[in-house]
Amino acid sequence: MIKNRKYLNIALLQLTPCKTLKENLEKGIRYCEKAKESGADIALFPEMWSNGYNIYGRPVNDWKEEAVSVHSDFVTAFGCLAKKLNMAIGITLLEKYKNAPRNSLVLFDRFGEQKLVYAKVHTCDFDVECNLTPGEDFYVTTLDTECGEIKVGAMICYDREFPESARILMLKGAELILVPNACPMEINRLSQLRSRAYENMTAIATCNYPETVPDCNGGSSVFDGVAFLPDLDSSRDTCILQANGQEGIYMAELDLEQLRDYRNKEVHGNAYRHPGKYGLLTETKIQNPFIRKDYRE
Repeated sequence: MIKNRKYLNIALLQLTPCKTLKENLEKGIRYCEKAKESGADIALFPEMWSNGYNIYGRPVNDWKEEAVSVHSDFVTAFGCLAKKLNMAIGITLLEKYKNAPRNSLVLFDRFGEQKLVYAKVHTCDFDVECNLTPGEDFYVTTLDTECGEIKVGAMICYDREFPESARILMLKGAELILVPNACPMEINRLSQLRSRAYENMTAIATCNYPETVPDCNGGSSVFDGVAFLPDLDSSRDTCILQANGQEGIYMAELDLEQLRDYRNKEVHGNAYRHPGKYGLLTETKIQNPFIRKDYRE
């Protein structure tokens, strides 16, 4: 139930990383404080903020040594900060995990409680991320905010390329999907995010690195998933925020009442699905010459 206001204020921290874990911690704290000053209910970092996604062009063992635990001082500092600021924080990291690290997001609520740990399921195994451990599942949690409770899930960068990621999160109840990112946000990737929001009637907030970071260009975005309104003659643009390439905090107001009313009345999402006819989607061995045989299950 929404309490005093209907808008959830989302802060996308489109930041240039520093050279060390300590510097990224300090800069991250500063910008979370600035986000709170701007009225944020939740702040989201780009992908793998702990080391600035600095895993390309380096010996694998070198960057593996930079992995940190979800219980490390780096991560718990953001939990303490979330409680201090009364603001949810989605902090990202190269997570120390068993034999190989993971690409992860830890979501703290405004009370400093760790509500969700999500590891990137669709690691980019065609490149250096083949040295990471993929996540096992997609998760949704309930965040208590000053607007009331909201169901939040997460996917990371390349997860966006797979419609199943957002679909599963929608089926688990997600109203908002957080997407840390580290790649160029060009028209096709933005179209994927727009599509995931439209087809699932789910808001999607993506935080990318700015254009000062190699192979990134800013373009952080929020799509609210609401394509039609009763008082409009045609569809509306679901993009409520599109950042430029510069470093900064980009704020979006998500109208929760509007989103929930839309989800109750419209025909997308889970309304008219036929899951019994989708069996091929769960087959792990498909005889198709255009499908690579070397993918992970």
